[in-house]
Amino acid sequence: MTRLYAGCDVGSTTGKVVILDDHQVVATALIPSEVDPADTARLALDLAASYLPDPSAARSLARLVGTGYGRNEVPFADENISEITCHAVGAQACNPSVRTVIDVGGQDVKAIALNPDGTVLDFAMNDKCAAGTGRFFEAMARILRIDLDRLSELSAAAASVAPITSQCSVFAETEVVSLIARRTPPPDIAAGIQLAVARRVYALARRVGVQPAVAMTGGCAKNHGLVLALQPLLRQELVPLDMDPQLIGALGAAVLARRKGMGR
Repeated sequence: MTRLYAGCDVGSTTGKVVILDDHQVVATALIPSEVDPADTARLALDLAASYLPDPSAARSLARLVGTGYGRNEVPFADENISEITCHAVGAQACNPSVRTVIDVGGQDVKAIALNPDGTVLDFAMNDKCAAGTGRFFEAMARILRIDLDRLSELSAAAASVAPITSQCSVFAETEVVSLIARRTPPPDIAAGIQLAVARRVYALARRVGVQPAVAMTGGCAKNHGLVLALQPLLRQELVPLDMDPQLIGALGAAVLARRKGMGR
């Protein structure tokens, strides 16, 4: 009988589940977070299970690890492990060369330095301010009256980069409103937003030391404009991961569940 292992990552904006067998990923799910983290966990696991050949197999998982800010509220978790560890393990499971992970999520930013064996060497986190996070991008997109995908596309069409200097998200919003009032082209404003976030992310990464290869995880890793703004600061390209970057924490949790379940 095939044994299944799972990781459930309950974040501030999304819930993610990855299910593994002894060899590979067999199912994944990503949903918007509910008000109750336990509901998010249940719905995400149910959705992932629906993609299995036998959905009922998810009721007898060999082991499940919870992670994310809501990890203590995952009612069916055998163990809870921090997202720092899970993103490190997940990124290196995708690409063993990774030594630095930058996780830009909905409400925080993390920079994680890894040992060659994938264990965490050091980390730094910004979880006290919205600047540099997905919440910041959402606020900027609302001011520009565009969606998040359009923000990334818009920045690619910039003729120049509008300066956004504030380190505070509230003051940065005021700067953007002023730029709009001065009829600054929207692409230039979008590029300024991307660069402002990239600089903040890079400053955090420098605190742990930026060693190649560097990978980005979290929902903001899908923002191509941010990637393009960050790479020159890092002086290297971000390495690709062969999975949706929002699922990396859940993948790491599932890998850890499998290791424990197999006695490693």
